[in-house]
Order: sequence, then structure tokens, then C-alpha cells
Amino acid sequence: MNAVVDRLAQFGSNAVPGVVTLLLVIIGLVPLGIPQLGLVVPPIALIAVYYWGIYRPDLLPAIAAFAIGLFHDVLSGGALGLYAFIFLVVRAVMASQRRFFLGKPFYVEWWAFMVVGAAAFLTQWVLASLYVGAYVKPGPLAIQALLTITLYPVLTGLMIRLRHAITRI
Repeated sequence: MNAVVDRLAQFGSNAVPGVVTLLLVIIGLVPLGIPQLGLVVPPIALIAVYYWGIYRPDLLPAIAAFAIGLFHDVLSGGALGLYAFIFLVVRAVMASQRRFFLGKPFYVEWWAFMVVGAAAFLTQWVLASLYVGAYVKPGPLAIQALLTITLYPVLTGLMIRLRHAITRI
């Protein structure tokens, strides 16, 4: 009986990164009834993809990042494959650089998120402009980028606690 409970606990802890990222997609896309708010609401799931890409890429595999990004695209009504691509690239880049980030101070990680986030938003802006076949005003995306960067320490604090909790199981 203990073996079954242990396996269930391990399965649950292994699912935490994917579930958290998925929940952040949903939370970020909840309609609040405020006109034009959807244009500037930050894609907070990007923070989770970045974080888990560094600290537990084994628990947020590329296929999960892609699927969660596709889920974001479907829910948001945006260009299908846009966030799937962005999440996949961010996860791959961070997983490939994880050795550099492990043991570094938080401000190094946050600074790198600013760079990666800016690249992700620039990519989103270029691809969105190509998708609609016209120049997309970058203002709303710039606001999204600033809000996402600002929220990084708050959401990372939550994920640090979750990572430590699942490590103990």
C-alpha cells in the first residue's frame, strides 16, 4: 500500500511544473470584463516556462511546453502556434543554459529573464505583424513585457517554494 501512495505522491510532485504553468495560462486569460485589458495582460505562464526550464526541465519537457503554449493560443484566440513556439524556444534555451544559472544570485536570473522576455516579446511582435499582414503597434506588447518582468520575482517566489516542496517528496 505504501508503494502505491509513494508512486501517487511522486506522480503528483512530477506534475507540479506542468500544472502550475497551465494554471498560469488560465489565470492570465481569465476575462475580467475590463475593455482592452486583454491587450496588456502579461503572459505570466512565460515566467513558469523560463523558471522550470532552468530548475526542472525534466518535469516540463519540450512537448509539455509546446502543448501548454498551444493551449494558450487556443484560449486567447491569437495566432495558432505563436505561444507554442515561444514557450518551446524559451524552455529549450533555458534548459540548455541551466548549468550557468544554477547557484547564481537571483538578480542574475531576473536580469536574464529581462533579456529572454524582451526577445520573446520582440518575436511575438514580429510574428503577429506577419500574421495579420500589417504593422502591429508595439505599445501593448511593451506594457505586457514590463508587467511580466515586474511580476517575475513574485511568481518565482511561489515556484521556489513549490520546487523545494516537490524535492522533499
